[in-house]
Amino acid sequence: MKLTVNCWFWFGTLLIPLTCLILRSQAGVVEDFSRVERCKDFLYMGTPPRGYLSTSLKKICQRFVDEPRFITLYNPQKHIPIYSAFIFKKSDGEKRVDVPWMFEPQLATDKGSSNMEPFPQSSLMHKNFEDTQAVLEDYADVVQYERGQLNPDEHQADPQDKAATYTLTNVVPLIREFSFGPWSTQVEVTRKRLNNYCHGKAYLITGVTTSGNMIRRDNQDRVAIPEFVWTAYCCTDYDHNAPYSERYKFPAFGAYGLNDRVNNHIVEVPIKNLEKFLKGKMEVDKNFQIFYNDCVSDL
Repeated sequence: MKLTVNCWFWFGTLLIPLTCLILRSQAGVVEDFSRVERCKDFLYMGTPPRGYLSTSLKKICQRFVDEPRFITLYNPQKHIPIYSAFIFKKSDGEKRVDVPWMFEPQLATDKGSSNMEPFPQSSLMHKNFEDTQAVLEDYADVVQYERGQLNPDEHQADPQDKAATYTLTNVVPLIREFSFGPWSTQVEVTRKRLNNYCHGKAYLITGVTTSGNMIRRDNQDRVAIPEFVWTAYCCTDYDHNAPYSERYKFPAFGAYGLNDRVNNHIVEVPIKNLEKFLKGKMEVDKNFQIFYNDCVSDL
């Protein structure tokens, strides 16, 4: 179904309204990930994690240059993603450093573009959408935190897939010591494991648990600071001749760590153990499940 809306584009220093023709089926904010083609493709068996209780969370099919790249469950009140789900691509682990940070126009207005877009150069423009999402100013003066990507660009190979990870709707504030230490190491451990031993598709979901701590700006609570960060992968087609130290971590395994300066080591655990841990840390019901059937193939 086609829909004509007003879209706004920057040309130099001018903000120009243009008429856009978009497809409803391609809209980025969706009602149900599992019912949107190409968005559900980022999920094992097309099934998102189940059991989240909040009804105010936004489901974003993260689109860059008119292509879906991954999906994010986003909290527009706390201005952070709850999780991002994506398909791992074998890569050399290099980061892109030439990409501008982006935002989601569609979170601010249902007439907004379904493509992520670079932040306008004028910070005054940021006020048009800072109610619904984090903006660059939120991270400007908080030297103890880094912008941590839930879908890390090191887990992507295509330059545009890498670029798409640089949206603030994919970012949470991580303590520097945790981000550059244990968490960075875990991202690399996962990359090497899946590079070496996963033969088929690897589905990843990385998320957070939240506490009451917030980044404040202008005396207002702006961005929630995760208490724990967790990640899990599902790869049913893997190397059965891999060393046992790696093989027992297939088809699925998880990890979590405390987002702090101390006691922030990563704990790797089976999926069931991760789910049990997260049930005590998040607003989820007893049926909380990260992957459909815990990534156990029906075949």
